[in-house]
Amino acid sequence: MTLDRREFLILASGAMVLAPALARGARAAGYAEGEMVVGSADAPVTIIEYSSMTCPHCANFHINTYGKLKEAYIDTGKVRLLFREFPLDGIALQASILARCAGAKRFFAFIDVLFEQQAGWSRAADPTAALTRIGRLGGLGAKKFQACLADRALGDSILKTRLDGGAEYDITGTPTFIVNGKKHKGSFSFPAFERLLEPLLRGK
Repeated sequence: MTLDRREFLILASGAMVLAPALARGARAAGYAEGEMVVGSADAPVTIIEYSSMTCPHCANFHINTYGKLKEAYIDTGKVRLLFREFPLDGIALQASILARCAGAKRFFAFIDVLFEQQAGWSRAADPTAALTRIGRLGGLGAKKFQACLADRALGDSILKTRLDGGAEYDITGTPTFIVNGKKHKGSFSFPAFERLLEPLLRGK
């Protein structure tokens, strides 16, 4: 389901007050800020991935395609990938906050785990508790996660990424990939990415 801007902001506002009252207004320290990037800044092709942590097609991409894409194109300096959050619901927003809360060095490791275990935490009776358990197993304490949930600046930065994506690229669903400025929708297989990338890389 895709929410319109008003519905999403109402839902997100509720998601940001889940932390205990004493934690409200607290500033979480050490979370990942700004653009989350893998690959060389000199890569001839840039992929911007807009993704929601509760999106099954996004999980499918990360589980079945991303590793091959990284090995063949990102690690070889051909492609740089920018991961941008586009949460489609409040649970996805919380998951994005968890990954950011883990810090820049562990951000993508948490993204991998969250997508691999998506079916469990996203459908749990208490998704916040399920995410807290994942954080704890990854070395992120419950108190820090609660502080991150309560950190308005962190939540607002994720919401801004979503709103900016809608304004700049007319993103309406996930996953959506912007490849050297051109929009492509859907969960691409690795062969589909090969067909897309190889013509862009010829002569580079």
